[in-house]
Amino acid sequence: MARAIIMVIDSMGIGAMSDCKDFGDIPECNTLKHVCEFNNGLNVPNLEKMGLGNLQDFEGIKKVENPIATYATLVEKSKGKDTTTGHWEIAGITLDRPFATFPNGFPDELIEKFIKETNCGGILANRPASGTAIIAELNDEHHKTKFPIIYTSADSVFQIAVDTDLIPLETLYKWCEIARKILTEDDYYVSRVIARPYKIIDGKPVRISKDRRDYSIEPVAPTLLNEIKNEGGKVIGIGKIEDIFSKSGITHAIHTGSNKEGLELTLKAIKNELPIEDIAYEKNKTYNNKEIIFTNLVDTDMLYGHRNDAKGYGNAIEEIDTYLNPIIENLKEDDLLIITADHGCDPTVPGTDHTREKVPVIMFSKKLPSNKNLGEILGFDNIANWVRDWL
Repeated sequence: MARAIIMVIDSMGIGAMSDCKDFGDIPECNTLKHVCEFNNGLNVPNLEKMGLGNLQDFEGIKKVENPIATYATLVEKSKGKDTTTGHWEIAGITLDRPFATFPNGFPDELIEKFIKETNCGGILANRPASGTAIIAELNDEHHKTKFPIIYTSADSVFQIAVDTDLIPLETLYKWCEIARKILTEDDYYVSRVIARPYKIIDGKPVRISKDRRDYSIEPVAPTLLNEIKNEGGKVIGIGKIEDIFSKSGITHAIHTGSNKEGLELTLKAIKNELPIEDIAYEKNKTYNNKEIIFTNLVDTDMLYGHRNDAKGYGNAIEEIDTYLNPIIENLKEDDLLIITADHGCDPTVPGTDHTREKVPVIMFSKKLPSNKNLGEILGFDNIANWVRDWL
């Protein structure tokens, strides 16, 4: 059985791309480097022995003479710095047209159509904002009016926040589906609609990560995931993977509420201990001997990058590292493990948005030649090619 395990450490970029200024970023941005510096180094012995420190100078991540993995720096081909663009390119799609952004909020005609079709009565905000800040600011008004809080960012997102003790979660999801339909049919070219549920806990609004849902635009072309699925293989999405690909090319999916849960589920998947039938799109279906396990670890981005929390970001990377040893130990001879990222989100530079960065890629297999730096390579889609060749 040939398997590929792709783990995306969301937003763990390693340096600005040459066109970063076109995306509103400064040439100094480097998510991992600055997180390492802020924390006076990171304790990541497994990433270290795989060769992460050999890619450049990261404080506290040593260069090793005989790394156990093959590693490289990937430069994005697509025009974008968002989750969808990054993951799609990892799976084989490159985009010449960047997704649309709305620095002044969404057009009146779009909002009016949303209000009419959802029958929500009205909306609050309609501007770029930090999610935690806008919820704290408008929570009282939200409770008075029951209007959803609509906001965006420098990324291509239409975000809808509600207190689910006030507005049922099912209603929030329905409103997101309606927004996705409007945005698609009217060709606004918005990458994602995001459901942002929250609750009042100890007197403060707190977002509920496990109930977040992303409603992505459908992939513009078939991906590697579609190829493997169409050939009769399994494609298991862990975390928000099924949302990013709008379920296209996925055979099994399970959402997560934290990186820890995502890591534990990935380990279970590698050990063949997931409740496969419970998370399958099609019940009682048989599959061939090809399999992709595709995991998104979102906490680095969602909880720490966007909140300028370099300390929390470092802790999250260290937590991921603690799972790599058991993951490696449980890999079979025909397994390929790939660890990478999808963009940057440097918590130490001005702003709270994604940063246009190169990303690391680390490849390990018990039968793959190691101890090799492939250098800087153009295209996240090299990952799709490597996995295709492996399977």
